[in-house]
Amino acid sequence: MAASHRERIEQVLAGGHPDRLPYAFWRHFYDQESSAQDLARAMVAWHREYDFDFLKVNPRAQYHVEPWGARFEYSGDPHERPRPVAFPVRTPEDLAAIPPVPPDAGALGEQLEALRLIRRELGPDVPMVATIFDPLSVAADLVGADATLVRWLRESPAAVEAALETITRTFIPFARACLEAGADGIFFATTTLATRNTVTEEEYLRFGRPYDLRVLAAVSSAWFNILHVCQENNMLYLLADYPVQAVNWAATSPTNPSPAAARARLGDKVIIGGVSHRALTAPDPEPALAEARRAAEGTGGVRFILGPDCSIPTTTRPENLRAVVEFARNYRW
Repeated sequence: MAASHRERIEQVLAGGHPDRLPYAFWRHFYDQESSAQDLARAMVAWHREYDFDFLKVNPRAQYHVEPWGARFEYSGDPHERPRPVAFPVRTPEDLAAIPPVPPDAGALGEQLEALRLIRRELGPDVPMVATIFDPLSVAADLVGADATLVRWLRESPAAVEAALETITRTFIPFARACLEAGADGIFFATTTLATRNTVTEEEYLRFGRPYDLRVLAAVSSAWFNILHVCQENNMLYLLADYPVQAVNWAATSPTNPSPAAARARLGDKVIIGGVSHRALTAPDPEPALAEARRAAEGTGGVRFILGPDCSIPTTTRPENLRAVVEFARNYRW
């Protein structure tokens, strides 16, 4: 008898072998993410098309800065990211002065409504995680450029720390509200900040880690929290002790540890990943299948969920993704 999605994820978290290899992939729908209703419909349809073992709700990538006045414009093209048109923060003093935002204000409330709609539609069997960006990433998006934020944290650290405190105080109750809205955990994303290409490890230990841990502590009751360490040359091992059940990163990049190499450092955390963007957009499915096999064999399929390096391209070839899904469905230990 086939396991349910929830049972399959629970078995993997416990270190067991479910009936087959679990899998999940996620992506943006740029032409369908501007309201709670549209986002919910897109996420439900995406899940039903591929029957993922968990749903990572992919909100619009800028939802977390809209409550503070950031504005973006959509072209209507399903493959084109929205264009930023207004940033409220011009100086370190502006950043330090941002006020706390209620967890149901504006775009935050919209995301909570989308979670409620998705849960109502999919029922309790499908594990669902809500996307929350780490406070340092939120600060960078408020400023509009990583390089600007990095310069400010080196030249005006007190201003940046004041903003990080406000952002953390905003997203702690929002993270809890996501659980109340039906999420089984959060997908905590470091975007472009927890990489040595952007900041030093010492800087992340000061401006990233303390605030990250406070947000994660707020959802410690959840059974399926995922840490996403984005980008190449990332700080996966610096964050390896974060209190989460699973970790996702760009594991196919030669600048980062492979799933097999990271296993010992991640302890009993579940590894999610193995398939690159390059393979998903290749002219045929073979590169994606080869990566999927390599990741499954490298981990022994233990505490492993097949997935992507990050949100997959909107130009992913359906044939490639279907081939990877079929591989997971037929994988046996």
